[in-house]
Amino acid sequence: MIRSYLLSFFALFLSATAAIAQEWPAKPVRVIVGYPAGGGHDFTARVIAQRLSEVLKQPFVVENRSGASGTIATDGIAKGPADGYSFIVASPAETVVGAIAGLKMNYDWEKDLAPVTVIGDTPLAIAIHPSVPVKSVRELLAYAKANPGKLSYGTPGSGSSMHFAGESLKAIAGVFIVHIPYRGAAPAVSDLLGGQVQIGIVGMPPVMGPHKAGKIHIVAVTSQKRSAATPDIPAMAELPGFAGYSFTNWTGVFMAAKTPPAVIARLADEIGKAVREPAIGTKLLAAGVDPLGFSTADTVKFFAREKATYTKIAKARLVRADD
Repeated sequence: MIRSYLLSFFALFLSATAAIAQEWPAKPVRVIVGYPAGGGHDFTARVIAQRLSEVLKQPFVVENRSGASGTIATDGIAKGPADGYSFIVASPAETVVGAIAGLKMNYDWEKDLAPVTVIGDTPLAIAIHPSVPVKSVRELLAYAKANPGKLSYGTPGSGSSMHFAGESLKAIAGVFIVHIPYRGAAPAVSDLLGGQVQIGIVGMPPVMGPHKAGKIHIVAVTSQKRSAATPDIPAMAELPGFAGYSFTNWTGVFMAAKTPPAVIARLADEIGKAVREPAIGTKLLAAGVDPLGFSTADTVKFFAREKATYTKIAKARLVRADD
């Protein structure tokens, strides 16, 4: 009798869960980005939001809420309604990496957020202003060594993967370059273009255009291999002493922790299908973003690997959010 009751209960539960996923979305969905418009995550969010709006017949509205390395926007999702009608398109800074670096957060990203998927991954670009008299990353490091403290590098924020990349570069090369954290990639790139900082370590999307226009020069990417979008630009790992040097800026999607699992799975599935469409994939690749579209299960495994990797780097390099 009890067994029969339990089987009936679980059948009803599964039926109701499936119904929730099929009915979602029944109204507009807010897509939150913790950085200003014009940055890499904003670009990726808008590409995906537009396609989801077309496929699911509901508006997916991108909202930019910048500040505190993306943690203000992320806190809003973590403490907001778990109804499936808002999610954040996040970077390593306001989740895995920022937590390891000691970035101030009013939430626990592992407990208060539910991972959905990873839309894509992009190598970081090491870009320089034309005022720096170098043409390659080798020349850049030699110039930095000969002029300690004269150069500064801008990143989208403290505790970001860009911050880790910069501090690791300094430690390996034995150079002193001042770190200037910004409130997102867009202002960092703006100051790089204006010469207020001489080096920018940012995701690929916001610097591809200026690089092609000759306004700045990307001297290296931070992935293990060269980017398909810029095959002529070397990877840092090609340099002597930099074997294993690899930093990327993935674009993850998170919802509030208590969001119905069926809705999380549905969103992950729809984003996965979108990034596998040739037109969407081509658009992302052209901006330097490698399309991924992980399942939720694979996303959880991915973040576990990222946590282990950056914990090891933080201990070796002593990278902190206030550096």
